[in-house]
Amino acid sequence: MISLGDLAKKLGGSVNGDEDCQISSLATLTDAKPGQIAFLANAKYRPHLETTEASAVIVSQASAKYCQTNALILKNPYLGFALVAQLLDTTPKASNGIADSAVIASDASIGNNVSIGANSVIENGVILSDNVTIGANCFIGKNAVIKAGTQLWSNVSIYHNVEIGKNCLVQANTVIGSDGFGYANDQGRWVKIPQLGSVIIGNNVEVGACTTIDRGALENTIIADNVILDNQIQIAHNVQIGSGTAMAACSVIAGSSVIGKNCTIAGLVGINGHINVTDGCVFTGMSMVTKAVKEPGVYSSGMPILPNKEWRKNASRYKHLDAMHKKMAELEKSLAQLQDEIDSGKS
Repeated sequence: MISLGDLAKKLGGSVNGDEDCQISSLATLTDAKPGQIAFLANAKYRPHLETTEASAVIVSQASAKYCQTNALILKNPYLGFALVAQLLDTTPKASNGIADSAVIASDASIGNNVSIGANSVIENGVILSDNVTIGANCFIGKNAVIKAGTQLWSNVSIYHNVEIGKNCLVQANTVIGSDGFGYANDQGRWVKIPQLGSVIIGNNVEVGACTTIDRGALENTIIADNVILDNQIQIAHNVQIGSGTAMAACSVIAGSSVIGKNCTIAGLVGINGHINVTDGCVFTGMSMVTKAVKEPGVYSSGMPILPNKEWRKNASRYKHLDAMHKKMAELEKSLAQLQDEIDSGKS
């Protein structure tokens, strides 16, 4: 429990109403009950302020006058919602203390207040800094470095020589440092190219569940500070992602591409290998990025759905697109010739 007044002090806001009002949890405007706090970030939901049962609502100054209950006034209510959620978060740690069944190499360096869950394996030369949490059934490979405050949930595999920065969060079943997809073809026989680089992850990075980040072939795969990656993402070898970039589920980046700072990559986006994307780009869902993007902006290529009958007609016509293009060029040429004849006759 925390009082509304204490929340205001921690978040730099103000209170309209009872500062002693006790808050236990968060909820939406429509579902909130007494003891809970809701938020209004979109004006179209303003009518719900009249009917909500929440004990308090996070609102902007402009919306405070419509609030029928206690109000926590902040400049950015949605950001306020995120910060209050952090303060009221009841998610347990991935582990507490060092489990008896954990296997820890004798030369591993274990900092203060480190937790290692059941059946986890910490190999030779690993460095776990202060306040690191390793969940159950994790594998931390030789000479890997995990810096202070980082938490790994269960079944995470960190390969050898990988470095993860401070205050990162890695969700369950993620693999960091696996081999990149590197092979040479010898007359139909695939010859594996050892992947000799590593993965370097900055500070305050979050990696979703079942995501894979491959190690570099020669140089390192690099994920900069404050990057957020959703679930089931594939980052190929030697990729570099700039600080502040966000990437949604099921998107992929092929090898050796460089993604700039503060980009937003929606779900199911595919980015070709060996291309550069500048800072501040937004790719909407199902976009296919096939060449370098040099100007910031919003880019799209995914096709919206159609009724199947209509789609089948369009797909059939697509096969004739080249012939239609040639026919159109011929018609334009004929039209230009006809126009020249008409103009000549006038003169």
